[in-house]
Amino acid sequence: METSPIEKKYSKWIIILSILIPVAVALLFVVKLKDLGIDAQPLPFLPPIYASINGITAVLLIVAVWAIKNGKIQLHQNLMKSAIGCSLLFLVMYIAYHMTTPSTKFGGDGTIKFVYFFILLTHILLSIVIIPLVLVTYVRALAQRFDKHRKIARITFPLWLYVAITGVVVYLMISPYYQY
Repeated sequence: METSPIEKKYSKWIIILSILIPVAVALLFVVKLKDLGIDAQPLPFLPPIYASINGITAVLLIVAVWAIKNGKIQLHQNLMKSAIGCSLLFLVMYIAYHMTTPSTKFGGDGTIKFVYFFILLTHILLSIVIIPLVLVTYVRALAQRFDKHRKIARITFPLWLYVAITGVVVYLMISPYYQY
């Protein structure tokens, strides 16, 4: 099957965003606004907000799958657009926080430390993988290539759900160590 005009139109953007977003996030841990001579106040109130947005994203994803399985196509579309919007809002807040606020070190010891770092590592790696998957899945729906959309959505959904849920778990595990 040939690529649709809509898929061709967005393919370059999918590649650009799939590279640009992880690189920008990685730079946050090296460059802070103050390093660039920009005086910015720390934003310590953001982590519980963006963790909550991750939780909302997880709920939206679950309800969206329920909606499509029950033939509620418009509801599914609206929920998926909302989930993408929440993910974008999360990303903006995450970037703002990490550009203005020093990183927090996990203070747990023993087994819990290994559990935390395992969850964090899988969360980070899958958050990179999920970017092109979400974008391709969405573009295939826009192109009305529903056979291809369903096929990739079966991969995208559980990974995106894992990233959303582990975002909340990572926050809950590290929140006792925040210095306000």
